[in-house]
Amino acid sequence: MKLLALGLGIAGALLGAVLVARAARPSPPPPAPPAAPQVTCESPDQAVVVPPPSAQAVRYHRSGNVIWAVQQILGVAIPALLLFSGLSARIRSVARRVARGRFYPTLVVYLVMLSALLFVVELPLSYYVGYLREHAYGLSDQRLGKWLSDQLKGLAVGVVVGAATLWVPYLMLARSPRRWWLWTGTISLPFFVLAALVAPIWIAPLFNKFGPMNDKALESQVLALADRAGVEGARVFEVAKSVDTKKVNAYVTGVGQTKRIVLWDTLLGRLTPKQTLFVVGHELGHYVKHHVWMGIALSTSLTLLGLWGGHRFAGRLLARYSDRFGFDRLSDPASLPLLMLLLSLFSFVMTPPSLALSRHHERAADRYGLELNPDCCAAATGFVALQEQNLAVPRPGLLYKLFRASHPPIGERVDAINAYCAPPRSSR
Repeated sequence: MKLLALGLGIAGALLGAVLVARAARPSPPPPAPPAAPQVTCESPDQAVVVPPPSAQAVRYHRSGNVIWAVQQILGVAIPALLLFSGLSARIRSVARRVARGRFYPTLVVYLVMLSALLFVVELPLSYYVGYLREHAYGLSDQRLGKWLSDQLKGLAVGVVVGAATLWVPYLMLARSPRRWWLWTGTISLPFFVLAALVAPIWIAPLFNKFGPMNDKALESQVLALADRAGVEGARVFEVAKSVDTKKVNAYVTGVGQTKRIVLWDTLLGRLTPKQTLFVVGHELGHYVKHHVWMGIALSTSLTLLGLWGGHRFAGRLLARYSDRFGFDRLSDPASLPLLMLLLSLFSFVMTPPSLALSRHHERAADRYGLELNPDCCAAATGFVALQEQNLAVPRPGLLYKLFRASHPPIGERVDAINAYCAPPRSSR
């Protein structure tokens, strides 16, 4: 009976994810209207008016809010189901038998089994969000085989990274039950640094092809701009993201010989060279102002605080529900969903201040981009082009800004550019 109830619970979670995804799915969009005329300026400092969002962009925005809410609920419901059904403890028992009771092999086998289960449970919603919805809104021509391959690669990378790092908190839990959160949070700093250095160079190329820029004239301008910013010796890469999405992006990362400026081919195909140079200047601003390192420091601090909170609350939950959980110590590998649950709740609470800092960094990078390359028309019209290409709503509501917006809304960014470039008022 327990196994039957457990199976029904998992089936219910799968069905719930499918039904919610179908409820959020928009009706097929009508044929695309003729493209809006390109916003231009008669002078570099002319103010740019932000156009209202299209009806399709509004639908995309609203359905995205529904999906976000569903993901927050599932982020709590799935770990809770694993805990209160006793499934996590059963998976640990199987892993322990397979690993013959050895600590690290048990942890790895448990991680592989849990990751595979979560992958299957979350697959319906992931398929809708990452594939069906993007195609329905005309934001992707990605083949299903490519999407599924990327999902499986992501699962494999997650398991490898987990196997390489998860032993740290569990070893600390076994060695220092009272201070494990402190040691684990402190040790997380070099892991975050390593991830920031390794991911763009070794992980990202697993999913997309990186190569030299096709437009050599523009590449020379990008490198000249980087030299002016003091980012010398960087390499420029054009990444083939058009196989996945029609959205646009760029970033600057690496240190020393690994410095790189990465431009999606979708960005190069959508923006003019002047608009592209502003985007590069913005990304160089993040690099020069050390925003990545600030983000690593923030992530380490939040990890430390979150683990401390998890330590405090996990003990209370274990004291009350250990019989249902099937374990009574946080050092048991079966406790992973409990830590996931508590960290998800902590992450939700910390989302508004974290996003506020991110928006502050984005505004600072915008200003740096203007100081480095003061073409206000290119900057503002570039944001308008991004709005149209990414189906963005330029002035979303307050709740969206608080809980979802890592970047300032496009309307606010264009307003800031207009204000920066406005001619000074003459004194009377």
